[in-house]
Amino acid sequence: MIGLLMENGPCFVNEDSKSTVLNPWSWNNEVNMLYIDEPNQVGFSYDIPTNCTATLSDEGLSLKPADFSRGLPDLNLTSMVGTFSSQKRTHTTNSTAQAAHALWHFAQAWFSEFPHYKPSDDRISIWAESYGGHYGPGFMRFFQQQNDKIADGTIADEHAHFLHLDTLGIVNGWLDSLIQEEAYIDFPYNNTYGIQVFNQSIYDELKHNFTKPEGCGEQIKKCQQSLSLFDVATVNAQRLNFVDLCEMESWCSSPAVRTYLGLDSGWFDISHPLADPFPPQRGYGYLTEAAVLGAIGSPVNFTATSAAVSSNFASSYDELHGGFVEAVGHLLDNGVKVHMMYGDRDYACNWIGGERASLAVPYSHAKDFARAGYAPLLTEKGASGLTRQYGNYSFSRVFQAGHMVPSYQPEAAYGIFMRATFNRDIPTGLQPAKDDFSTDGPSDTWHVVEEPPKVPTPKCYILSPQSCVPNLWKKVLAGTAQVKDWFVVNDDRDEQVSDEL
Repeated sequence: MIGLLMENGPCFVNEDSKSTVLNPWSWNNEVNMLYIDEPNQVGFSYDIPTNCTATLSDEGLSLKPADFSRGLPDLNLTSMVGTFSSQKRTHTTNSTAQAAHALWHFAQAWFSEFPHYKPSDDRISIWAESYGGHYGPGFMRFFQQQNDKIADGTIADEHAHFLHLDTLGIVNGWLDSLIQEEAYIDFPYNNTYGIQVFNQSIYDELKHNFTKPEGCGEQIKKCQQSLSLFDVATVNAQRLNFVDLCEMESWCSSPAVRTYLGLDSGWFDISHPLADPFPPQRGYGYLTEAAVLGAIGSPVNFTATSAAVSSNFASSYDELHGGFVEAVGHLLDNGVKVHMMYGDRDYACNWIGGERASLAVPYSHAKDFARAGYAPLLTEKGASGLTRQYGNYSFSRVFQAGHMVPSYQPEAAYGIFMRATFNRDIPTGLQPAKDDFSTDGPSDTWHVVEEPPKVPTPKCYILSPQSCVPNLWKKVLAGTAQVKDWFVVNDDRDEQVSDEL
């Protein structure tokens, strides 16, 4: 729903969190879009509708099943009730591999029950963001494998649908921990905005601990090698002990991320504060409206993040699981187009790690892709980024964009999406993207530096506690903050600015 209401859907939510305005750069202008809350228990996907208490804290929303037969608990703006999923970990998936199975079965049911939604050219694409660097390649590779089984008769079900795969799009995706974790150290120290969050001593210590013998890099590599020996899709049946498989030292638990966040820099935008007001989170309020829930026909309230799902994925070390750059290579060699775009202000899945992952993809034209230069990504506004492309594969660094590229640079993101969909070159959209098409230009993009934008003032939206600075959030919890349309109003402006700014 973040993509639908905050990035590339037909409408954006207004300041009142109740009304909407049209998005001129909606991706459904010329393409049918299906937004999927996956896996079960996230968004509006559910197993058993269950009454729960919903408590907001600075760590997010905590859901707990509850019995309201004797009445409701005391309610306020941070203590609410609603109907959600069961919160049972055994009722949802524990890995990308399991989630791929679930989505394939959903797709089979969808195209069987709603044949009128079948694409006119019989082709489907998947666009994924953030952890979609796992989901997108993992899901599409599984779809391709299922197609192979349908074609050779291994899947004998006469009603099984062959899913004609067209494009995999990845927006600031997390593909590989071994490759991208080190960029968590590099990006805050050296980036194209001249923002140095890590000083020399912090950088040197983190870099040393990552690269030294038996350091974090080697530990991640050993973990990936151990996980690769097992089929995570059937891990429950195997009852594996992942802690024993991945003997990660506690000091290697994302030390760069913990250091970075402790320095009050934006998770999704290095030029913004940690309490980041952009993109606006008004979609969360919109999805609490009774009229909206009634129009959707949902029996449950919206779940932004699921503790059951996150706990399952953490216990299976899914984030550290490798194989997704290999999945991209498998798709490319099977004729699927793959296009990546990375906003260059994002820290969470920054473009430095994304570029390294793009160059690590093993496929038949990997050397040709690496030899391709960077060409300007052109829109009506001029150069909005730089793109390396060879044939059906591209990587774009999008200027002045954070994690959710369509929110920051809607025209550029729309251009990449449309050009990818309709088989045009990504930099201009003027040429057909033939098999031997190759961009010309410099081999890297470090020569293009940008001025950071003005640091925005945090704006506390209580359904998104991370948008609130600590001293103001304390007022929200105490019930002394004035709130209108989920925003804290009439506050002392100084209280919206964190001490570190």
